[in-house]
Amino acid sequence: MRQKRAKTYKRVMALYTQTFGFRQPFQVLVSQDLLIEGGKSDLNMNKQFLQVTQGECKPMITQCCMEALYKLGKDVQQTTNLAKTFERRKCNHRTALEPDECLKDVIGATNKHRYVLASQSSALRTNLQPIPGLPIIHFNPRGVLVLSPPSTSTIREKNKLEEARRLEGAKELEGVVDGGNVVGASGSNGLGAGLVAAGGRTRKVKGVNPLSAKKKKTKAAPSTSAPSDGNGDEQTDVGKKRRRDDETVVRREEESDVEEGDDAGDNDAAGKRKRRRKKKKSAVGEAIADLNAEAEGRARLDDGGLDGGSGSDTE
Repeated sequence: MRQKRAKTYKRVMALYTQTFGFRQPFQVLVSQDLLIEGGKSDLNMNKQFLQVTQGECKPMITQCCMEALYKLGKDVQQTTNLAKTFERRKCNHRTALEPDECLKDVIGATNKHRYVLASQSSALRTNLQPIPGLPIIHFNPRGVLVLSPPSTSTIREKNKLEEARRLEGAKELEGVVDGGNVVGASGSNGLGAGLVAAGGRTRKVKGVNPLSAKKKKTKAAPSTSAPSDGNGDEQTDVGKKRRRDDETVVRREEESDVEEGDDAGDNDAAGKRKRRRKKKKSAVGEAIADLNAEAEGRARLDDGGLDGGSGSDTE
């Protein structure tokens, strides 16, 4: 089956389902002439019904239609065997009637049992066309099983039911006042209040979503006075880095070149200028100083020797 045709059939059956209360499996009331027509092409009728209705279906046949097949004899024996597999719909006719009359009597004037008629008789289809909510299946001239479009009476009944539902909904809204059905509307401007539907249950007031709420910040307890070290910096808690001010860093850099006064001295000594620290000589400088001292010592010794010799000659 073509996709476009399948979509059309699905929409048509949805109309019967939503408006007239049809439900799956659909009850397909089959006539003997449609089975004979399908037997000429060796079609799988169960599969054909499934494709046309676009849903599960349950083929049914009346006892009067079965009697018509029995009268045809062995010429349609295969069709008769297929009809025996269908569900038997009791028509309660003691004497077998014509198949068209039997089907017309079973369907009735309103199709209250929600049958889907599958018949090849054009006279029967024309006669039952005015009944609203009656899907009709038949073979077209090319031998394809098709679903007839909804009749005018079906469309009219559909519009009538929709209008009745719309008016019924309008009547329910007549007694509704804006804000009158809101619990707690007078206070808090109705925020977070539950709504009470007409004739329904009260909705519970919903709280704040804990995942989207901002967590409260806990205030840290004031720290007690901590002992200070020699430089005046207070000791912080264990595991925390000690913050150093810029002034402390600068002061310590200056102290690297300047020696502080003795803490054991008088308090007045704290106000004196700080003397510069003697820079230690490097190893090379010490060696040079030693050499210079040694040279000076030798020069002095030489000078002393010369002075002693001159004195002896004079005597």
